[in-house]
Amino acid sequence: MSVSPETPVLTVKRLSMQDIATSVLWDEFVMACPDATFFHRAGWQRIVRDVFRHDTYFLYAMADGSIQGVLPLGHVKSWLFGNSLVALPFAVYGGVAAVNAPAAAVLELEAQQIAKRLGVAHLEWRNVKPRHSDWPTQDLYVTFRKEIQPEEDANMLAIPRKQRAMVRKGIKNGLVSQIDHDVDRFFALYADNVHRHGTPAMPKRYFKSLLAEFGADCEVLTVTAPDGRPLSSVLSFYFRDEVLPYYAGDDESARELAANDFKYWELMRRACLRGLKVFDYGRSKQGTGSFSFKKNWGFEPKPLHYEYCLYKRDAIPQNNPSNAKYKLLIETWRRMPIVLANWLGPFVVRNLG
Repeated sequence: MSVSPETPVLTVKRLSMQDIATSVLWDEFVMACPDATFFHRAGWQRIVRDVFRHDTYFLYAMADGSIQGVLPLGHVKSWLFGNSLVALPFAVYGGVAAVNAPAAAVLELEAQQIAKRLGVAHLEWRNVKPRHSDWPTQDLYVTFRKEIQPEEDANMLAIPRKQRAMVRKGIKNGLVSQIDHDVDRFFALYADNVHRHGTPAMPKRYFKSLLAEFGADCEVLTVTAPDGRPLSSVLSFYFRDEVLPYYAGDDESARELAANDFKYWELMRRACLRGLKVFDYGRSKQGTGSFSFKKNWGFEPKPLHYEYCLYKRDAIPQNNPSNAKYKLLIETWRRMPIVLANWLGPFVVRNLG
């Protein structure tokens, strides 16, 4: 009579920032796990804790000495926007990443126990794929992803005609793209841009920390006019064979010169030369300008599945600029001097997650 091997026992542990060896194993797992994203990387724990001062619970499931799944969590406790446990704050993708269902289950169970212990109002997964059909779901956001063709000309021809004309306009205007080794030019453009839209800017030290933490996998590309004047800039993440433009900013004159269009073409062109396979245009809210802009590039929206386990609230939170109750705040922020807005911004944005 043959005896089947016993099912490996899964244990859930919490990653310590001082445990360099396990952090390396964590990132090796993330790079290999199909469900993982750039936002599952261990370095986000340092960012969330050191920059935004939120407690973190980076959980991993072990069996037979190897990691079977990870779940990075941040505890955002705010008198402005509520008390939540999120996978992951300041990220567009998150939730559990595991190689099997048992590992995913034990991680989610541990997260729910932590959420109850902390007394949060809700637990939030920022999933690419749905996991819990019985949880309330936020359907406001979509993502845009498209294959990068191996030839530069093929990528240009894949852009719809009207948008391609804007890219060629930027080229004709003599615009130049450069890789920056700091965030100075990027931050000036970014902070001015978000201020014009009436939203607070992330602190400059956040972007400095991203460059320091992720090294070559975090890059700033800036577009300048022929006279060297910065017009448009983007901070991108690189993960496996993908490029993800994540934060961007533009001068008011950028639109007239097609600098924004040229910027994303240059990012795509450079990604093609590096042999990357996917251009991830990231998250947008449905019905917004950025949603339309990305569709104009020939990208098709795919829904994101933000799922919520509610504990002390009856409905999912709506902490976004589309919420009508923030209209007055947005208008007030637009009129605020930018120096004051940049000083106040970090105190507000850390509470949003």
